[in-house]
Amino acid sequence: MQKLVLCLSAVLFSFALQAQSASIRGSITDETEQALVGASVLIANTGTGTTTDLDGKFELSNLKAGAYTLLISYVGYESSTYNVELADGETQDLKVALAESTASLSTITVSAQKREQRIQDVPIALTSFGGQFLQSTNITEYDAFSDYVPGLQIQIQSVNNPGVVIRGITSDDGDSRVEPRVSVFQDGVSISKSRGSVVELFDIDRIEVLKGPQGTLFGRGAQIGAMHIIQNKPNNTTSGRIKVGFGNFNQQQYSGFFNTPLIDQKLFFRVAGIYKARDGFIENLSGGTLNGKETLAFRGSLRYLISDKTSADLIFNWQEDTPPGTSFKSGTYAPAGGDTSPFTFADMERGEDLFIDRQVWGATGTVRHRFSEAWSLTSITAFRRFDSFESFDADGTVAPVLWFGEDAKGDQFSQEFRFNFSNNSNVSGFLGTSLFYEDGSQRVPWEVDERSLFALYTPFFAAAGVPFTPLITEDGKPFLWEVDPITMAPLKSFHEEEFTNFGTSYAYEIFGDLTYSPTPKFDITVGIRGTYEDITGGYNAPLAADPGRLSYVLGGSTGNNLFIPTDGKVEVSETFTSAVGRVAFNYDITSGITAFANVARGRRPNVINITATDTTILDAETVWSYELGFKTLSKDKRFSLDINGFIYDYSNFQTSVVEIDRETGEFISQTKDSGEASAAGFEAAVSYNFTNSISAFANYGYIDATFDDVDSDGVEQELAGNTFRLTPKHSFSAGVNINTKIAKDLRFNFTPTISYKSKVFFEEDNQDLISQDAYSLLNLKAGFTYKGKYNVSFFGNNLLDEEYIIDAGNTGGAFGIPTFIAGPPRMVGVQLSADF
Repeated sequence: MQKLVLCLSAVLFSFALQAQSASIRGSITDETEQALVGASVLIANTGTGTTTDLDGKFELSNLKAGAYTLLISYVGYESSTYNVELADGETQDLKVALAESTASLSTITVSAQKREQRIQDVPIALTSFGGQFLQSTNITEYDAFSDYVPGLQIQIQSVNNPGVVIRGITSDDGDSRVEPRVSVFQDGVSISKSRGSVVELFDIDRIEVLKGPQGTLFGRGAQIGAMHIIQNKPNNTTSGRIKVGFGNFNQQQYSGFFNTPLIDQKLFFRVAGIYKARDGFIENLSGGTLNGKETLAFRGSLRYLISDKTSADLIFNWQEDTPPGTSFKSGTYAPAGGDTSPFTFADMERGEDLFIDRQVWGATGTVRHRFSEAWSLTSITAFRRFDSFESFDADGTVAPVLWFGEDAKGDQFSQEFRFNFSNNSNVSGFLGTSLFYEDGSQRVPWEVDERSLFALYTPFFAAAGVPFTPLITEDGKPFLWEVDPITMAPLKSFHEEEFTNFGTSYAYEIFGDLTYSPTPKFDITVGIRGTYEDITGGYNAPLAADPGRLSYVLGGSTGNNLFIPTDGKVEVSETFTSAVGRVAFNYDITSGITAFANVARGRRPNVINITATDTTILDAETVWSYELGFKTLSKDKRFSLDINGFIYDYSNFQTSVVEIDRETGEFISQTKDSGEASAAGFEAAVSYNFTNSISAFANYGYIDATFDDVDSDGVEQELAGNTFRLTPKHSFSAGVNINTKIAKDLRFNFTPTISYKSKVFFEEDNQDLISQDAYSLLNLKAGFTYKGKYNVSFFGNNLLDEEYIIDAGNTGGAFGIPTFIAGPPRMVGVQLSADF
């Protein structure tokens, strides 16, 4: 027995010697050797990390022997990576000096795979912008941001109606029953629903854009990609910024942030805000201007370091948008004394009563706890609400015929629990579960003068011998029929109707993602997400209080002129189960060149379509994605090059339809199955820092995205060969950033950028009239910075005053009178800022 005990003791002692832990410690400063407090130090591809203390020092202990890559970052400074080789029991000391940020194309460290990694280690086509880049290029809005990401297009018709497009797939449907195709996340929380997805970009840490199906990482709304906005978090410093700006069209901008510790090294607070406004650039003869902006937003956040293993973040966001209305200008009828150009003045009924009133707010609580070097838990709890009303003139004229409102509301609650794991050598990943609840509605009121409506309807009545009459006379006034010549009934000067769609969703998900490295150079990643959905769709079109005189157009005396009434609210509930996943490979060809490949399946949830006459349940839209790419980063981190190619194969492709049934006169706004489709393309992005003061970037995207000739049954498709809407075949952008010292304490910065897009169709039927030819935009920001704190800058957007449209067709197109929305003209101004 004694010999057995001695033997076991020897074995245990031998194991203890083999498992003797190692550690890494050190200090982090700026280039003047001032300690950086609260800098992040993370081990790549793991959940292990720490932050620096009041002296800028850190320590990572209980590590196994082996090779490690440290990711070191601090707000306002360039991120750095360090490679460390540890032996058993060894302690290595590091001294790291971070340089202040310059505007580079992409950040080095990302969290796309739910853990901090080098961008080269992520087997996904991924672009990441740091907050400094957004500042240097004067970007605070989605559409300007998208110009610098290959494969991403964002159209902001209004803050209430954005179109987010990744590689040809548009996510812009406001119907409360329809899920998005592109996920927009804000600090780990989905804000994807169209009417609540637009937020102002201020006080941003970074934005990551992932292309290709990302359901494993970002849930059921990420069928074809995701955009993740990571906001700056509080830290253990007292700092702030104040910024003001002014320009043409009465531009005004006031923004800033303030950060301070409330309890030293324990509790930190940060508040940030922005007010941005300008007059509309389209004059409306009926009153006011159109296509303007007014946004007020603020954010408050707390970070509490409960212990060295547990931290908590609380973030509150609030935004209100109250711009004037959108200029849906008619391409058929000109205003009095004007023309049909979308870039000149308009005359739209309601005048200053065309507007948007939108409010979005949300609260997010995140708790992270590290059980050990190998395991950690993240909990994300969030509630969000949006309430938006848009008043718009869909005919684009002074005629009182197609005034619509859109009253969109939505509440959402989400809870995610995620375990991250890593053995600090060759296995890492995460697994978790989540609940997502959403309850929304979209009410569409319509008000009309029947005398004008009859003029709009005269093309329908040609067979009855009714002569065609224009909606607008030659002197720019509405043509009004006092009596219906078919029924001889007097027509009403005012009539109103409305419909409302409803959507309620419960989604329960489990997910997991595992990366295994059989060798130090080769990674294999497998991910899967299973979803159970309980979805209820609803529709209600009440009978008009005062029956319309033109209700016979709908095929009978319904009492409604446009929306076939329902017998109260119609609801249908269904449950669905699904799974999406991915397999990805990453191989380090050399220390600076990485190849990746992935195969993934994406899904857009089933749609419950309910109208007054029919209920259909669309099959889920699915896509198989195949992708291959290369990422290059030079040893000195001055040069980077990313190239990737992809192929997509779609089934049950869903398209949004707004049309008038030519036989029944019914107004139809719904989603339909357009069959099979496919896309193929490639993207490239390059950046180079010539010196510490001069850098340049360029990117290019090509995509051929079309509907297939035949469907899965071999039947010829209606849209065969047509290009996806809002999808330029070619897109390109480039820029230079110069930030150079010209005198003691004085630096000059100069950042010109240019972007190009080839022809874009705005509808899937690909009419040349409803399109925008190729165009380019030139932007510039230049200024001076004194002592690194005080800045005066001059900016110009669309400096060449290029005329282009951002949308066409729209609701008016369903009635045969398409409308057009002009893009912003030249915008110039000056900005002043001070840091403290």
